[in-house]
Amino acid sequence: MIQLTWASLRPRKPVPGQGVLDPSVTRLRVHPGDLDLYLHVNNGAYLQMMDVARSNFIADLDGFRRIGDRKWYPVVAASTMTYKRSLRLWDPVEITTRVLGWDQRVVYMEQVITCRDRLSARGYVAGRFLGPGAERVPAPDVVALMGPDAPAESPALPDDVAAWARALDVAHRDRTQA
Repeated sequence: MIQLTWASLRPRKPVPGQGVLDPSVTRLRVHPGDLDLYLHVNNGAYLQMMDVARSNFIADLDGFRRIGDRKWYPVVAASTMTYKRSLRLWDPVEITTRVLGWDQRVVYMEQVITCRDRLSARGYVAGRFLGPGAERVPAPDVVALMGPDAPAESPALPDDVAAWARALDVAHRDRTQA
């Protein structure tokens, strides 16, 4: 939680030329509080590390200034994880965060966690933004604000991510259809 608070309240400097579809890299280290009784990273700690990496992604785009002016804030609508290798105390961790696409409702992101260039975990996150009074902000509005040079249309989502979004009912649906 300390890393997330720091990343959000004291964000890193924006990266010149960083685009919404460009990957953002966050480097962390496993600390004692990240471990469970089996002395490897607890599954919940992975999610907190991913929160830090998404905050850094926003910071790379100078997003905190942009969304702060509107009082928008990010929330997770859904996430899923696949774990490949354990992380242990003091392991160096690199999290690569990238936007896969968006619909009217959410932005879909992939977060790849590696240690010493070996895959440790991969997560998919459907995130949305809320405004004052917790009203939903359309994802295309967020993308346009974060990346003035971003494409007007979302890239096609990978088939597995689109199926996941539909299965969890986070994907945008046309309310005029049954």
